[in-house]
Amino acid sequence: MLRFTVFLPLGLALPAAAHAQGQPAGGQPAPVSVLMLGDSITAGYGLAQGEALPARLEARARAAGRPVRIIAAGVSGDTTAGGRARLDWALADRPQAVIVALGGNDGLRGIPPAETYANLADILARLKAAGLPVLLAGMLAPPNLGAEYGRDFAATFHRLAGAHPEAVFYPFLLEGVAGDPALNQADRIHPNPQGAEEVARRMLPALQELLSKVQGG
Repeated sequence: MLRFTVFLPLGLALPAAAHAQGQPAGGQPAPVSVLMLGDSITAGYGLAQGEALPARLEARARAAGRPVRIIAAGVSGDTTAGGRARLDWALADRPQAVIVALGGNDGLRGIPPAETYANLADILARLKAAGLPVLLAGMLAPPNLGAEYGRDFAATFHRLAGAHPEAVFYPFLLEGVAGDPALNQADRIHPNPQGAEEVARRMLPALQELLSKVQGG
């Protein structure tokens, strides 16, 4: 579970390739299946299932005319090492694209940015080898670890985006929500229903870009 008060105010075997969409009865396209690999934000800590980020992002995409099914693969307290370790298991649902939304707990624990980079680079490389389009969501570190750590941590995600230009990059998962009491639960860490809705609203263009990379999407 994420445990900090405010973010830095910085502006199994795997399938060989993504699966083509089916065509269910009635002629409507099958929804694109998107795995969201994350931590407590993805898990919807403190929220009802329908209020959590994956559900709200799915609802917004569908309202925009993009049939999608977002598979919530969030584990509260998970680090990038944890996500790396469970990647094959998480892909058992055989998604057509993946959102990687990890890193907050690395920052909380002061994990060296080089380790965070190595874990995420491995995840991205494995997803690329599997032929799965990826959306990489960045994260910021808590300010109590110092400005230098904060800069290095944030830069980790930008370096990954540069090394993986095929991935859609969303620089900060909680953009517009982190630190706003009106959009967070009492812990001032996890989005409340309004905060999750705002994250989904802001992420929708990046999700639409991701969906455009899915074969048949």
